[in-house]
Amino acid sequence: MALKPTIYKAQVELADSDRNCFESLSLTLAKHPSETLERMAVRLLAYCLNYERGLEFTRGLSTADEPDLWVHSDGGELQSWIDVGQPEEPRLRKACGKARQVIVYAFAKSASTWWRLNSDAISALPRLQVWQLDWEELAAITDMLERKVQLNISIVGGVMYLDNGSASVSAEPTLLFRTQARD
Repeated sequence: MALKPTIYKAQVELADSDRNCFESLSLTLAKHPSETLERMAVRLLAYCLNYERGLEFTRGLSTADEPDLWVHSDGGELQSWIDVGQPEEPRLRKACGKARQVIVYAFAKSASTWWRLNSDAISALPRLQVWQLDWEELAAITDMLERKVQLNISIVGGVMYLDNGSASVSAEPTLLFRTQARD
């Protein structure tokens, strides 16, 4: 018998001053049985950092040829491919061929090692951004999450401030790489 995902419900008041985006979001996150709470938290943070009309969680871990989040244009064209974790270069190459923009949020204690070992190959890809989330900051955010949670998330100057009514934490994603725009 297959294990079922654990469902998390998040009510998020998002105030992203950097992008002039202010939204009330009702999110349902399905935590895959093999997924860590930290990974699910990164998916939630990635959603908030990239929120726009049409942003969706995908089937994620259960489907190898989909990212964790994506945005399609009204015409069905893949606009944004957003992965969390430490994807391999062939996966990112394929994503760069499909989407107008590819974003990776690396995390875990081994994220720096992953980047050091893969940065040369990954840096050759077009339309790519790679961000890293600090493990200690992520652990503090994970401690705030419950099956039903209300969060206020403010983003100012690239720093995320999270508050659940009883605890507050901040996190600052670090940009590891961004493809240079070509004229």
